[in-house]
Amino acid sequence: MARYERWNAILELLAQEGRLSVEEAAASLSVSTATIRRDFDQLAQQQMLMRTRGGAVAQSVSYDLPLRYKTARHAGEKHRIAEKAAELVGPGAIVGMNGGTTTSELARVLATRADLNAETGPPVTIVTNALNIANELTLRPHIKIVLTGGVARPQSYELIGPLAGGVLEQVTLDIAFIGVNAIGVEGGAGAHHEGEASVNHLLMSRAAKVVVVADSSKVGARAFARICPIGEVDALVTDKNMTEEAAGDFADAGVEVIRA
Repeated sequence: MARYERWNAILELLAQEGRLSVEEAAASLSVSTATIRRDFDQLAQQQMLMRTRGGAVAQSVSYDLPLRYKTARHAGEKHRIAEKAAELVGPGAIVGMNGGTTTSELARVLATRADLNAETGPPVTIVTNALNIANELTLRPHIKIVLTGGVARPQSYELIGPLAGGVLEQVTLDIAFIGVNAIGVEGGAGAHHEGEASVNHLLMSRAAKVVVVADSSKVGARAFARICPIGEVDALVTDKNMTEEAAGDFADAGVEVIRA
């Protein structure tokens, strides 16, 4: 397991438990206690957790590693999810998209879709609060980028806060792709940060169709802030590691499950 992947796993465990001992983390991640002690020390230096005697506790409600550290996690699954989700977008579509590794991969797939590159066809419009997505797509002549306002959050490169609403309240979307930290039938969709959850909900409220894009590790997970109840999600694009039982539960709740 790579260092940044290990760090993210530690922060996810802290998000769930609130407190973690060196021994518990080492056993969970199958690494030595010496490695975990170094990880705890380095994460504490970055103020992402608080060191205690023999372990660590969560620093705050924010448990995310910066986005650049998370791209390798479930990379294959995320690319397949992105390719499958991109099939839902046609020429001229108006697409909403929040930040995150899976939606960033989706943006790259859309940018290279041959049928969306036609010079005579209408451009795809992407409305996003993600600085990295806007930066990556702004030079694509066949894609129109609309960026919300807001305050930049370094962990996800997302713009959050009430300023984002000024743009989102004035647009109408054909489809919104929402990356999440957790999704379940009972808990709905969730994010680790309440500011992201608020903007994500506003983004999806402007769309005719809401699609959550999330690898199977997010299914059944827990997150601090609720984005929406499951009844507001039309479809979930995930990977083939999702169990049949879980897929059936989502289908019973009215959510179309698409496995890539």
